[in-house]
Amino acid sequence: MTGTFLRGLAAGAAGTVALDAVGYLDMALRGRPASPVPGQIVDAVAERIGRPVPGRGRAQESRRSALAALAGLGNGLGVGVLASAARSYGVRFSPPVGAVLAGVTSAAATDLAIAGLGIGDPRTWSAADWAADAVPHLAYGVAVQAVLEAAPSDREKRTPRRPAGAAVVLRSALLGLATGSRSSLGFAGPILSAPRGSGPGRSTVPAKVATTVALAAELVADKQPGAPSRLSRAGLLSRLLGGFEGGARLATRSGANGAVPATAGVVGAAAGSVAGVAWRRWAATRMPAVTAALLEDGAAVALAALACLPGRARPALVAVP
Repeated sequence: MTGTFLRGLAAGAAGTVALDAVGYLDMALRGRPASPVPGQIVDAVAERIGRPVPGRGRAQESRRSALAALAGLGNGLGVGVLASAARSYGVRFSPPVGAVLAGVTSAAATDLAIAGLGIGDPRTWSAADWAADAVPHLAYGVAVQAVLEAAPSDREKRTPRRPAGAAVVLRSALLGLATGSRSSLGFAGPILSAPRGSGPGRSTVPAKVATTVALAAELVADKQPGAPSRLSRAGLLSRLLGGFEGGARLATRSGANGAVPATAGVVGAAAGSVAGVAWRRWAATRMPAVTAALLEDGAAVALAALACLPGRARPALVAVP
């Protein structure tokens, strides 16, 4: 019996060991010192929350090192669990692609923290700096993917997936475009258009009600003067995740592997976010802001309907032992 969570922990642990091994090997070969970045992240977070690392001198440094190591473990295990969950959900990348994505995700968690906390700017790194960051994380991704491939979860065994067809990929891209305008459409479109019931590709009445409330809340919040830009870090991330989820849900409905549809959803969400900002700027001098927002609402809902209504009654493929 292989559970998604336990497999993810095992994959993350294997990846973390591989990352540390490659990093320490690099230190041994080149004689370079350990990176000060983990400790700097701990100090920056402590400053942000107003809780400095307790102690002085050697005791404080020991606590800083321990917190940095725990943060690294959390990163490694967390990405492993996310990769395992995505694979069980039906987003099953090929081994090379899965390894690269796991490594990039783990690296991005650290690199974005470096930039966001003002510790440094990865854009100014040298080629050697990028290599020292990329190679250990690639080793991490290879180890994570190897464990995921070697130990399919019980859910994967119950729900085999066929390759995604062009239709579901196109519809995922359209749903991603809609998600670029309204992030909740990524999950709202598939849930509201799905037949009632439980199981893959279906949704219950409570889920439909909760989803309707969430969508309505976003439609109202978007009209408020203080609404953040969709190209802000949080705004764009929520739309990319919505596009990913939307593509994965459409793939699940058709019994297809969600790797390509989810990727199409992310690309569509990025394009929709940029297009939405361009539309608002163009409309700003031609019509009231509320009118422009309502027109965008209509276009986004229409795109989501076009993406989600076809094939909604198709039963998902399930293996019965």
